[in-house]
Amino acid sequence: MKAKKILFAAATLTAGALMLSACGGGGSTGGSGGESDGGLIGVAMPTKSSERWIQDGDAVKSQLEDQGFTVDLQYAEDDIPTQVSQIENMITKGAKALIVASIDGTTLSEVLQSAADADIPVIAYDRLIRDSENVNYYASFDNFVVGQQQAWSVLNGLGLVELDGTPIDGAPAGPFNIELFAGSPDDNNATFFFNGAMDVLQPYIDDDTLVVKSGQTDFQQVATLRWDGETAQSRMEDILTANYSDGTQVNAILSPYDGISRGIISALEGAGYSTGAEWPIISGQDAELDSVKAINAGEQYATIFKDTRELAKVAVDMAAAILNGEEPEVNNTTDYDNGVKVVPSYLLESQIVVKDNIKETLVDSGYWTEDEIGG
Repeated sequence: MKAKKILFAAATLTAGALMLSACGGGGSTGGSGGESDGGLIGVAMPTKSSERWIQDGDAVKSQLEDQGFTVDLQYAEDDIPTQVSQIENMITKGAKALIVASIDGTTLSEVLQSAADADIPVIAYDRLIRDSENVNYYASFDNFVVGQQQAWSVLNGLGLVELDGTPIDGAPAGPFNIELFAGSPDDNNATFFFNGAMDVLQPYIDDDTLVVKSGQTDFQQVATLRWDGETAQSRMEDILTANYSDGTQVNAILSPYDGISRGIISALEGAGYSTGAEWPIISGQDAELDSVKAINAGEQYATIFKDTRELAKVAVDMAAAILNGEEPEVNNTTDYDNGVKVVPSYLLESQIVVKDNIKETLVDSGYWTEDEIGG
């Protein structure tokens, strides 16, 4: 994907965005009790272990029900056979459309062929489904830019650039020690995030402003399977033991997700780091509540806010348009090649959140309340 540079701007939030409702057990069938006339839509989400996916599921379900659909919402707890089985059951139940946030985007070809044979359209939700021609549309964020924003937030914390990537006059020369983390190698988004971040960071690595003491800069070296925080914590502990036992400090850590960031924080605390001037700059993503609190506490420097209510609205509108015989709105028809086809996509904007703009981005938008963040 061609590298981009955008000015940081607050994404426009829908004034009447729906508040998130409480989520039930491992899966639930929509509250219309079969009385709605819009038909059944299956919604497959990866896991409830991430706060973010609970919010996504709630938002998609409530907005579909508001449009008159019955909803079969299922969580697979990051187990691929379970997700395949759940989608098979949705097809058997007569779902009119499927909205799927995949666990592993390469493992659904067979079940999606069954959906296609039953004339059921499929919308890939935030994670691109790969290696299948039976993916009709993709709803997500500009994931390359998300990666750039993560890198800009790290450089901003080091005093090198503004949050939009503009260099700061008189910035420190460094060198700064940085370590890199990436997302799950089975998630197509992870490479977009990493490539976007490295598009920004590589020049600073090349001129020795940033130094990766571990030498681990390849995606496969830094990837974190299933975005797991404990896996990230273990890797960070190993990096600190192998490369920083001589008393040198790690100054920054590129983290692609808040759960990974919290694992990194635990590793740093275990190695004797304490918040303050020597605490590393740590990025993140998803504006999870615990990480927003960590930003307030000075443990995490930044996160990327991707408004799940707006993403849900895009996916719901896509499904409704397809079932009404209309063409869903898209704004990208070039960048998301799943290995078989370029999937028509709608990409939303994201926002960098640091301590100084938490209220503006997260509280004023109604995403979190002051009491939740302060609690």
